[in-house]
Amino acid sequence: MLLDDIRRVPPKVLTEDQREFYFENGYLLLEKIISDEWLDLLQAATADMVEASRKLQKSDKVLELEPGHTAADPRLRRITSPVDHHPTYWRFASASVIADIAADLAGPDIKFHHSKLNFKWARGGTEVKWHQDIQYWPHTNYSSLTFGTYLQDCGDNQAPLGVLPRSHNGVLYDHYDEQDVWTGALTKADMAALPVEQAVYLPGPAGSVTIHNCRTLHCSGRNEAVEGRPLLLNTYSAANSMPYTANPIPSFHAGEIVRGKPARWAWHDPRPCPMPPDWSGGTYTSIFSYQQREAQRA
Repeated sequence: MLLDDIRRVPPKVLTEDQREFYFENGYLLLEKIISDEWLDLLQAATADMVEASRKLQKSDKVLELEPGHTAADPRLRRITSPVDHHPTYWRFASASVIADIAADLAGPDIKFHHSKLNFKWARGGTEVKWHQDIQYWPHTNYSSLTFGTYLQDCGDNQAPLGVLPRSHNGVLYDHYDEQDVWTGALTKADMAALPVEQAVYLPGPAGSVTIHNCRTLHCSGRNEAVEGRPLLLNTYSAANSMPYTANPIPSFHAGEIVRGKPARWAWHDPRPCPMPPDWSGGTYTSIFSYQQREAQRA
C-alpha cells in the first residue's frame, strides 16, 4: 500500500502523530507499551531457553552461544526463530498489540516473516554493526518492519538500538566487502561517509518496543554493563510484499497472516533492492558470525 492508502485506515493503537513520525523518520520508540502480563510470560519463556542452553558446549541451530559460555555461567548470543521453539513467543507475535501496531504502519493486511532474540549479554555482549535489514531478505516492496521488545530495562549504557533518522528514504548500501564477501554490514568506505553523529539511540524500560523500517540504518554497540539486554525481535510485512529469496531465518510461521487477509496481488516498489548470497540450502548462520568474521579478518 502507498502511504496515502495507509493513512485512510484509522490506526487501532498509535496516534496519528506517532504514525507520521514513523513515516517521516523510519523508526519509533513506544515506552512500556507491552503489558506486565505479557512481559512476565516472555521472561519466563526466555528463562526456560537460557536453562536449556546450559547443556550445550557449542552453538546449535537454535541457540547461538557467546565465547565463554559454560553451564555454570550461560552466555547466549541469540535464540533463532524462538516462535518455533516456545509457544509463548508465537502467541506474542501473533496475538499481542505489536501485530496491531504493524497494521497501523504497513496497512491492515499483515504477515509474519521471522523472529529472533538477541541477548547482548552483560559484560561483553556482541556489538551489531551499522547495516540495513532488507539486504538480508529482499522483498518486492519496503513495507517490512521489525519490532524489538525490551524484556528487561535497557539504559544508555546497555547498548540500546541506534538508528539513523530518515535513512529509510536514502541509499541502500552494499553489505559485501571489497573482496566481494558478504559481511552483513556497511563497508569501511561507506562508514567513513555516514553521518553517525546524527544517530538516535533508543533506551527504554522493560516492555518498551522499538520499531524500524527495513531500509533504516541501525546498529547497537557492545554491552559492557553489568546487566544484560535481551531484545526480542519480530519482523512483519504487508501481505502484498513477496520475498525474492529464501528466508535466512526460516520458521513454520513464515508468511502466516496475523492481521487482515492474504494478498491477491503483489506490490512491486520500483526502487531496486540488493541481493544477498544464496542461502536456500540453509547455509545462513547469523548476523553476528558474518560481522564478527569480518572484524577478525581486519
